[in-house]
Amino acid sequence: MPVSKWEEFLKQYYKQQILQLANSYPDERSLIVEFPDIERYDVDLADSFLERPHHILQAAEEALKIIDLPIDVSLDRVHVRVIKVPERIYIRDLRSDNISKLISIEGIVRKATAVRPKVTEAAFQCVLCDGITLVLQNEIKFREPYECNDCKRKGPFKLVFNESSFIDAQKLQIQESPEELRGGEQPQTIDVNVEDDLTGQVVPGDRVVVTGILHSYQRTVPTGKSTFFDVYLEGISIEIQEQEFEALEISRDDEKAILELSESPNIYEIMVNSIAPSIFGYEDIKEAMALQLFSGIPKSLPDGTRVRGDVHLLLVGDPGTAKSQLLRYVAKLAPRGIYTSGKGTSAAGLTAAAVKDEFGEGRWTLEAGALVLADKGIVAVDEIDKMRPEDRSALHEAMEQQTISIAKAGVVASLRSRCALLGAANPKYGRFDKYEPIANQIHIPPALLSRFDLIFPVMDEPNIELDAKIADHILKAHYAGELSAHVKYFSSGKITKEEVESAMETVRPATEPELMRKYIAYAKRIYPIMSDDARKRLRDFYLGTRKQGDDGAPVPVTARSLEALVRLAEASARMRLSDKILEEDADRVIRITDACLRQVGIDRETGLFDVDVIAVGITKSQRDKIKLIKDIIRELEREHGGAPPKEEVYDKAEESGIERRKAEELIAKLKQQGDVYEPGSKFIKIVKE
Repeated sequence: MPVSKWEEFLKQYYKQQILQLANSYPDERSLIVEFPDIERYDVDLADSFLERPHHILQAAEEALKIIDLPIDVSLDRVHVRVIKVPERIYIRDLRSDNISKLISIEGIVRKATAVRPKVTEAAFQCVLCDGITLVLQNEIKFREPYECNDCKRKGPFKLVFNESSFIDAQKLQIQESPEELRGGEQPQTIDVNVEDDLTGQVVPGDRVVVTGILHSYQRTVPTGKSTFFDVYLEGISIEIQEQEFEALEISRDDEKAILELSESPNIYEIMVNSIAPSIFGYEDIKEAMALQLFSGIPKSLPDGTRVRGDVHLLLVGDPGTAKSQLLRYVAKLAPRGIYTSGKGTSAAGLTAAAVKDEFGEGRWTLEAGALVLADKGIVAVDEIDKMRPEDRSALHEAMEQQTISIAKAGVVASLRSRCALLGAANPKYGRFDKYEPIANQIHIPPALLSRFDLIFPVMDEPNIELDAKIADHILKAHYAGELSAHVKYFSSGKITKEEVESAMETVRPATEPELMRKYIAYAKRIYPIMSDDARKRLRDFYLGTRKQGDDGAPVPVTARSLEALVRLAEASARMRLSDKILEEDADRVIRITDACLRQVGIDRETGLFDVDVIAVGITKSQRDKIKLIKDIIRELEREHGGAPPKEEVYDKAEESGIERRKAEELIAKLKQQGDVYEPGSKFIKIVKE
């Protein structure tokens, strides 16, 4: 009966798709069927599918094979793949009642083995009579024949590979999505077995919806068989969620609230006040974090080049300035946010690890790290300066190309890492010195430092008026927390809920985190186009700043800075749900970028913008002085016929306008770099190249 029903259903709903499948068979071997279509056709058939999927699926594939086709093709190896099963089950909610039922789970691919052949029907040859016996292999363990079909003897047998049937097979491990976790819950995983054309479709880090049949198998212990069983999913279909960051479901009520919020004249102020309201001040930093959450637009150019749209931020500052709290808040707010600390993070933990375990039957497989798991999200790396240099090098490719190239244990792969990086670092000597180049103050190489779009110094400077405001804010926040705790644990107390609500106003975000997430998700569906006025404004700022580098002056900004301005302007337009980047967006991002450059991109000796402060760690004025010192040493070497006294070098330097203290610093730096050496305690000499 189900076969005839399926035949009628397929002819009625999927006739065109079956013809397309027949034309491309055997390259394509799957017919995609949407579950809501089955429900519309026959509710009883849909219910039966959920309860007895194995039997119903066999009937569907049998019906597909017997349908009359206008072309001469036999669909022997065809599959029916069912997608869009309405009810998805969390991995942690799987129970014994779900065994042998059709279920759909959502998660992130954690591991994936290599695709390998799996025997489906084994051909055994009897050694005594040469007779062939075929045995179906539809269980976990490999089955051998009990006796020969011809001579009825019990073997021995040998496997005949040429006459056996094989199918491609792969094992995946799916982990719960980060946003599905509550509190301190550990993410749970489930193994998924996929076969034939479902293999090789996904890589670690992909977000997927897997529909399949839940099976169980008995655990084995050293003393025998256990009463406990493990579960795995027999995959029927895999839906790859391409737009995972934007995948939050937005109802009509949500959309109405989002559009109302976007029309507010002070939308930027609302967004700033929605980020970490318990932390006072830092408006510029919070505005930049808001722009990072909305992000720019990734672009694929005709020559195959991909320009990233994600904005990278770095906070560098004094201890106790709430950098970690800001990072944690943003990681929690982003739909795919991952927080990690640099001290306890390895290169494999950030990118992907090659692991060898029982999951892959002893083979090497890739396990996705933080940068891959946060694809289309945000990775917050606290104490990024404390990472080991060999681990930190993994960030270079991830930040600019947004891919992770792996070549480990014979596994060579390129994984996607389309995420924004929010980093925090502490200065080497405890406090940030605004008169010293930033590259000299933190243990981050200039090549990595220059990849950040915005770098904010967070300084703790005494200011009576500001300190009073911060103190009042902190005390009010603690008072609100105390009232809340009192009401929670002493319900008979005298404090009313109104008093608690009034106290909580101080630390309540302007927009609730759930609505904020949906607002960001909605905004990411908008692709704004730059207006002529905005383009001219950005161009004028860039050229005006570059002009400062004429006549031997330092290079103030590079083209990378202009790209950062474009990304930030796109994010600014998205924040107000506009499909056009206006001059006001350009002015806003110029203000933020200019404020950053004035704090970290200025050569304090000359007062000019110098990109080398960040990109190289040595300003142009310093480079000129180093060249002058080396020229002085070479000239004195020629006069003395060998290593000149250091005192003479210092005297000559002072005559050329370099203070003695500065000359001593520069010579110490040259010694450290191996450009000069001391043949005696009072002499200096250039190292010959």
